[in-house]
Amino acid sequence: MVATLQLNDVGVRYGKLDVLSGITTPVLKGGEVTAVIGPNAAGKSSLFRRIAGLLGGPGDIAVGGLSGGFSSGICYMPQDTSVNTVLTVYESVLLARKQGADLRVGDEDLEAVDAILASLNIERIAFKSLCELSGGQRQLVSLAQTLVREPEILLLDEPTSALDLHRQVEVLALIRSLSQQRQICVVLAIHDLNQVLRVADRVMVIDAGTMVKCGPAEAVITPDLLRNVYRVDGRIERCSRLCAQVIIDGPVEPHD
Repeated sequence: MVATLQLNDVGVRYGKLDVLSGITTPVLKGGEVTAVIGPNAAGKSSLFRRIAGLLGGPGDIAVGGLSGGFSSGICYMPQDTSVNTVLTVYESVLLARKQGADLRVGDEDLEAVDAILASLNIERIAFKSLCELSGGQRQLVSLAQTLVREPEILLLDEPTSALDLHRQVEVLALIRSLSQQRQICVVLAIHDLNQVLRVADRVMVIDAGTMVKCGPAEAVITPDLLRNVYRVDGRIERCSRLCAQVIIDGPVEPHD
């Protein structure tokens, strides 16, 4: 069965303050990548934590058509990848693999760890301590810890924010490929709209705690979106049917 995720009137409340409200989506399916975009402090991270079961709130989250919120098939990679441990990279990924399962390690587990380290090109740091790593390396290890669990629904909160451009393109291509190969339902937050156009099938726009729009990437990322949500003037240039680029002309000038 293909993994699915659907939100119905989902919200998050801190005390008396609603930081997220009324988030309703179509059925998000395995094999597709949904990008969540919007300005800083729009509520994107709160949405991810709500779906992952780390925050409570109103509304319903259906996984595989069944209501009830958190599922063991959901894996979440938070934006903060800081660590305070003496584990090596290999040990940390193996431990993530065994999370919630029998701690006996078999050949299948070792092969899965080897494969995910190779796919992310981080085998050379496998036996380094986590505390020795750069921010970009920690982000790649955190992604390995998430992917090695073979999720059905994968929540990634800015998974490439600490990576250089080459690594961003490489990692996002891997995520898209795994989504299609394993029929994973991927939901990721990302700021770079050009990368969104490259990788996303669907885009959700969150602004001021509400969902502004949800639909195919080419229909959502428009000059009106740039102006109304990001407060910049710009345009989208399409090089071909499969290639588009966001061109920013400048900030929206305030009205007199």
